[in-house]
Amino acid sequence: MRRISRFLPRWWPGRGDPSRDRSGAGTRDRHDEVVRALAAACRRDDTAALRAVLDAHAVAVCDGGAPAATASGSIHGAGDVARLVAVLLCGRPGSVLTVEAVNGRAGLVLRRSGRAVAVVAVGTAGTAVSRLWIVLNPAKLGGWHRR
Repeated sequence: MRRISRFLPRWWPGRGDPSRDRSGAGTRDRHDEVVRALAAACRRDDTAALRAVLDAHAVAVCDGGAPAATASGSIHGAGDVARLVAVLLCGRPGSVLTVEAVNGRAGLVLRRSGRAVAVVAVGTAGTAVSRLWIVLNPAKLGGWHRR
């Protein structure tokens, strides 16, 4: 299993350790459905659908590292998070967005020519995305490239 958990902030529940996930299968299924809805909205480049899948108080954090210039700090609120996701993950020519296991839960991977350019850990609350940890730092994405 490929993980980005060592890069997650301290406030991320369970820091990506699936063994600490006490949710039942129904909760995991709901999480997967929410992540698939997020991916579908990105593939359609549909900002309204992105907003609809986000919790009103959603938080996104980008780990861009020095080579990848991104927003610093955290982004709060469905509107701002939807705009960030649209810029980073949606409508990117030559890119493929897939739903894959990220730290043992459904997450997103964006690739161009087989090279990972973003890996997204997704936290959900009920039927909405509540947290996004978006890793863009090329130094942290090497294990996600496809050959």
